[in-house]
Amino acid sequence: MSAPRLILFDCDSTLSAIEGIDELGRLRGPAIFAEVEAMTTAAMEGRIPVESVFSRRLEIIRPTAAHVAEIGRRYVATVEPTASQTLAGLRRSGWTPMIVSGGFRNAIRPLADHLGIERIEAVDLHFTGEGSYAGFDETYPTTRSGGKPDIVQRLRAELRPSAVVMVGDGVSDLEAKPAADLFVGFGRYVTRERVRREADHFINSLADLPGLLARWA
Repeated sequence: MSAPRLILFDCDSTLSAIEGIDELGRLRGPAIFAEVEAMTTAAMEGRIPVESVFSRRLEIIRPTAAHVAEIGRRYVATVEPTASQTLAGLRRSGWTPMIVSGGFRNAIRPLADHLGIERIEAVDLHFTGEGSYAGFDETYPTTRSGGKPDIVQRLRAELRPSAVVMVGDGVSDLEAKPAADLFVGFGRYVTRERVRREADHFINSLADLPGLLARWA
């Protein structure tokens, strides 16, 4: 069996137009939304470490299971317009797409199913039997700075891929650049200047991805 080629996608503001944590805040009203969005933006631009706001945002929001299901629907409704066709073509070319996210596996699953992506590396949220918030997996790597390169290294050890490409919009994605063979910054929904400057390539449509992967054809 030949070694796989992995193409790893961030979810929020990459495969989908929205930031799931911000949309959870929006469901709690404009004041909470504004507070959460400001923290998310600061973390995604690298101005503050992810771990300084990860649990704080969730404690402010205290999302229910129903809220998370609603975000799952919003992810699908705002999917990047070229994603389905692009991922189908990448699979035909021998790539295995996965999602590597600082978001929540529970919410991302509907989008992954929509796009035919089996594996999600993301944070699990926990709920009571009645659907109330009961915390999150605090040990998961993407709850902190440097988490995504750790995930890439784990995937390398587990799957022994012949190539790993990371695609994303945020500084947490850019952190994975040394662990990947290629880092592609994404700017359709938001352009973060550091990501644009330091990425190996920077694109505004996922449809541009196949042309960047010709070296592995």
